[in-house]
Amino acid sequence: MGHRVSTKAAVCVVFVAANFMAIMDTTIVNVALPSIGRDFVVDPSGLSSVNVGYMVALAVSIPVSGWLGNHFGTRSTALTALLLFTVASGLCATAGSLETLTAYRVLQGVGGGLLAPVGMTMMLRAFPVTERLRAQQYVMLPTAIAPALGPVLGGWLVDTASWHWVFLVNLPVGLLALCFGLGALPDFPGESAPRLDTAGFVLAGGGLAAILYALTGAPDRGWGSGAVVVPLVVGAVFLAALVPWELRAKHPMIDLRVLGDELFRTTQLVLLPTGAAFMGVLYLYPQFLQADLGYDAFHSGLATFPEALGMLTATQIVPRLHDRVGPRRLMIGGGAGAAVIIVVLAILTVTPQPLALYPATYLLGASVGLLFASAQNAAFVTIPASRTADATTLLNMQRQTAGAFGVALAGTLAASLAGTGGASAYRIAFFTMAALCLSASLLALRVSDRRVREAYGAAEPRPGPGKVLGRTAGP
Repeated sequence: MGHRVSTKAAVCVVFVAANFMAIMDTTIVNVALPSIGRDFVVDPSGLSSVNVGYMVALAVSIPVSGWLGNHFGTRSTALTALLLFTVASGLCATAGSLETLTAYRVLQGVGGGLLAPVGMTMMLRAFPVTERLRAQQYVMLPTAIAPALGPVLGGWLVDTASWHWVFLVNLPVGLLALCFGLGALPDFPGESAPRLDTAGFVLAGGGLAAILYALTGAPDRGWGSGAVVVPLVVGAVFLAALVPWELRAKHPMIDLRVLGDELFRTTQLVLLPTGAAFMGVLYLYPQFLQADLGYDAFHSGLATFPEALGMLTATQIVPRLHDRVGPRRLMIGGGAGAAVIIVVLAILTVTPQPLALYPATYLLGASVGLLFASAQNAAFVTIPASRTADATTLLNMQRQTAGAFGVALAGTLAASLAGTGGASAYRIAFFTMAALCLSASLLALRVSDRRVREAYGAAEPRPGPGKVLGRTAGP
């Protein structure tokens, strides 16, 4: 198979399939929790371990992903993670108790935490700078579709079959991707990794896990609860201690010097509030539809799906606008557009217009997609291939933290303000998410289009007739 499939195609297929499963798993299981609780005779408040176990394992495995990819090779690491995630999915479907399901979810989290950063590292090493925007048309598929498809598919599977199928659905995708990868996926060796930086692993993995644990439980337990404050403080201390340790370490697990790259650092600052707002809205919007408009889980998922179509549209537009408009303006426009649309959603919570909700969510997805696609491309244009593993690890740590914070903030606002009236609580929460998007738009003012153009110019001979910067003109 290997001689018939190009390196770039092989990486795209495996990465998209694997990342799709890992991202969708964060939303599809939520729909099945009530059914799982009934089967295991567990109160809904006791089901949090199903998601917390997954999130904590994800947090622990992300920081070590770069070292594993460099030490064992990206091919071996990616395929092992894919195998672990697929096997764990099958085991989850066979679980006979909450304890065993939680244990299997931890295994899933380990596999899922390795898949995204290692897969992204392979993408960056397979595609030169001038081809990455086109590659993002495929790479963004999981980010765009998976979070919105999860509730729709999960609701349908639970209603028509059983909760077991929200895990079984991963098996055909995982097995096909694994078989394809075994035959076609090449290796992309990085810098040698002599030995594991154990202290760095404990500080990074433990710190991120503690913070995600705290954020996951904050809406239910309250921000003042000891079960939230203690892990939040411990996690912050661990991550603060990580910085001087890694900067002094001879062989750091994560080379934090990559943050010295101004373009990478700035784009991460832009993506942080955007990711928080995006995941916060994806959490709030179905809750509003179900609580105030009477939608069931399946139909609220369908009403959310236009967001995915909007993001897909944006990924097709960005490569055409990138050279003409520049990533800076695309990020500013995407963040500002998302803020405006979220304000519209906030207004619609007062006077609901179901027909207006669909185009609004589509435009939200398109706006966020403009920012995501532009920022993720700009983030890596000045990062050398030898440091892509460190950069992708940091990006995925930022992404998980941002998403967890956005959901925690949105859930806390909606719950704490519930006494003021459902619509009022959702409106204030939506306004907060809009403010986050606006802050991302303002941070994008610091992005330098000149640096991006210089990186493209260094990666490709000066454009001549029939070419534009970064790609060949024409279809």
